[in-house]
Amino acid sequence: MTEIGVGLVGTGFMGDCHAQALAAVGGLFEPALRPRLELVADVTAERAGRAARKFGFRRATTDWRALVNDPAVGLVSITSPNALHKEMALAAVAAGKHVWCEKPLALDGADAAELARAAAARGVVTLVGYNYLRSPAIQHARRLIERGELGEPTYFRACFDEDYLASPDKPFSWRCERAAAGTGTLGDMGSHALCLGRFLLGEVAEVCADMATTVARRPLPGGGERAVENEDIAHALLRFQRGVIGTVGTSRVAWGRKNGFDFEVHGTGGTLRFTQERFNELQLFLPGEPDDRNGFRTILTGPAHPPYGRFNPATGHGLGFNELKVAEAAELLAAIAGQGKAYPDFGEAAAIEAVMDAMVESTAQRRWVAVKRVP
Repeated sequence: MTEIGVGLVGTGFMGDCHAQALAAVGGLFEPALRPRLELVADVTAERAGRAARKFGFRRATTDWRALVNDPAVGLVSITSPNALHKEMALAAVAAGKHVWCEKPLALDGADAAELARAAAARGVVTLVGYNYLRSPAIQHARRLIERGELGEPTYFRACFDEDYLASPDKPFSWRCERAAAGTGTLGDMGSHALCLGRFLLGEVAEVCADMATTVARRPLPGGGERAVENEDIAHALLRFQRGVIGTVGTSRVAWGRKNGFDFEVHGTGGTLRFTQERFNELQLFLPGEPDDRNGFRTILTGPAHPPYGRFNPATGHGLGFNELKVAEAAELLAAIAGQGKAYPDFGEAAAIEAVMDAMVESTAQRRWVAVKRVP
């Protein structure tokens, strides 16, 4: 069995998800190319060493540049804070390594487009971590739309809300700093909603957006406080190239929402709706039922909705968040082995960033803004 050495940069929440996915993918998907956990990097030797022991990486380091250039590493997994993505990914691409990077790809569309051009020129496989697309329910939603089960789509609505910064007592972190994170909730969660809209309905042509920071200052861990530099809430009107209109909204200060990624697609012949907090279900309404049976039907995902069957043979038993990451890893490994295309790659991630850039510009100028095409 052919192997590829993997180097993981970052061992936080998403670093753990990547490592778990890489450790599990071989037994669940039986890929033609299997990952070998070669090297893990973090800012301290203690953190890097702990991750190596936990997941079985052969080596650990505090030097991400050494990891990128290590001859035993063929795939670089980047789960560092947003501001570091560009430098790390460009270095990996220049070294001829395939790259799996968390979202958002960069701090703005220009940097993301630069990364996309570099990867295309080097001919490496790239994948950006919009893992919700691997949900069996979302995959099925796309199939239903493509088959015309909803008729002609007319409207898209999506939101992604959480409450991880709802308390004004929550300390300032890098996510509140523009130089480290770029946008706030837009890049962190709203990017998932925009990715989903493009996945289901295609290109976004123009936007009209607004944003707000509801907690202007946050305490510092060592005392004092600091001004929050990016938005807590963002929303926008969208117009897709195909003529569908829609809305997206996102908040990191929405009390009670833990993973509140919801969407609806309306069509001339029916409606779909979905909530990530119950992501093993898809709600479908098709007209024509008698009045006494009228309403949404619940589709419980199962082996008929790939890739569910890779994890569980029983309908309705359900998958978990980390299993979406395993499915993402499987698609990446297949693409590196020449079996299909990884999606969303750097090019698609740059197109998502272009929509976010348009939202930032729209907010500043108080008007509709056309989304720039990625060169």
